[in-house]
Amino acid sequence: MSVAAAFTDNGGKFCETEKHPYELYLDLNGIEHRRTKVRTPRTNGFVERFNGTVLDEFFRVKLRETFYGSVDALQADLDAWLVNYNTERLHLGYRNMGRRPIETVMSFVSQKA
Repeated sequence: MSVAAAFTDNGGKFCETEKHPYELYLDLNGIEHRRTKVRTPRTNGFVERFNGTVLDEFFRVKLRETFYGSVDALQADLDAWLVNYNTERLHLGYRNMGRRPIETVMSFVSQKA
């Protein structure tokens, strides 16, 4: 599956200048960069909700119970949490309708094939 577009907010981590590494990467790979409307978080509601979920269910829990000696150790736990989030956990929102995100994506891909 290829990526045609990336949708981000207007933060400096994505697009401070045309020479920003993220902008250059997208350009070199033929990926369109779409941005949210400035000061309108509702245009990026799915990401805002996910950010809250990962903060509440992963970071606030793990950083209370685990001392990480390295960023790599934290990243490994986050990667495991993301795999579970996307492949094991049922999501009740109207987009997933009780399915796992991987099932929703695979259903979409098979319809496009």
